[in-house]
Amino acid sequence: MTVTNDHTTSHERVPSPPTRLSLTPASAVPGLLDGAWWPRSRDLLRELPDLTDALDTRWGRITRVSVNPTHWPVIPRKVPATGHMVHVGWFTEQDPHKLILLSYTAGRWDLLVIPPETSAAAAARLMATAATVGGLLTASGLMASESTAHDAREDVSREEEWETDGGPASVVAGSRPDQTLSATQGR
Repeated sequence: MTVTNDHTTSHERVPSPPTRLSLTPASAVPGLLDGAWWPRSRDLLRELPDLTDALDTRWGRITRVSVNPTHWPVIPRKVPATGHMVHVGWFTEQDPHKLILLSYTAGRWDLLVIPPETSAAAAARLMATAATVGGLLTASGLMASESTAHDAREDVSREEEWETDGGPASVVAGSRPDQTLSATQGR
């Protein structure tokens, strides 16, 4: 019998890519959201430590996080962060696209959670909009707005493709498509 030891295992956290986060600038005009977070996966145990580390220095130690379970397959009760534990709760009444962060010393923040599978262009638009001072759209409202805008962009793209593939632009000016076809067939 052969035994293989894996000496690459470490108890230290491996540095991860920068947290994809956009925050609303400090302002006297509060909005419904304090920014947006674009996690790389739907694994809260893996994603939350980086988020809380990024926010602890700006907002004070994050002690609690609340999510809606709709988009999170597993919700751990506690998540280890640098130097402390973050308690995680879930509420089905909470907006499914929002993450609520609490700090004993500094208060509450609401972040739009952009699904990990979102394209970079859509995520950039959502992050910019969520970080707008005095924004009045909810997290689900922003996601619906982006979805509607995406559908409109797709429709325009399909129409442009149709015209380059022989759509209305190829029809003889001033004639109906069926007249053009019959005129060319009659020759």
